[in-house]
Amino acid sequence: MRFKGWVYALAVFGLGLSLAQTGQALYGQYCASCHQANGQGLPGTFPPLAGHVQEILAQKDGRTYLIDVILFGLQGSIQVKGQTYNGQMPAWGPQLKDGEIAAILNYISTNLGNTPPKGFKAYTAAEIAKERAKKLTPDKVYALRKSLKL
Repeated sequence: MRFKGWVYALAVFGLGLSLAQTGQALYGQYCASCHQANGQGLPGTFPPLAGHVQEILAQKDGRTYLIDVILFGLQGSIQVKGQTYNGQMPAWGPQLKDGEIAAILNYISTNLGNTPPKGFKAYTAAEIAKERAKKLTPDKVYALRKSLKL
């Protein structure tokens, strides 16, 4: 019985590593070309995620906003760390599955210099699916950002 417990623990630990690696790999494939591998972005062109995701998560409804940005995109002028950005974030919802979006969000929330707020729970595919049903536009996501006062 003791052996089975170790096998289970190793399987769970291995699964956790594989999910983290998946989030990092997906970030590299879909996000890093704009936000850069280190999450620093390109000043004036693509905003940084490094240190900014934790600011978003600290806001009421920030968690949902992050899901919406990846699912539905974002359009409009935003300020991040004193720099203005006026580009367009593409909607990745049509290309990415719910579990893939959850993996990316978990990666950016806990890496790239971001420390999630106390009590942070990992994003789940079910949470993404629920938000996906809203079918928002990039303009509506922009309005949500403005309501967060970021």
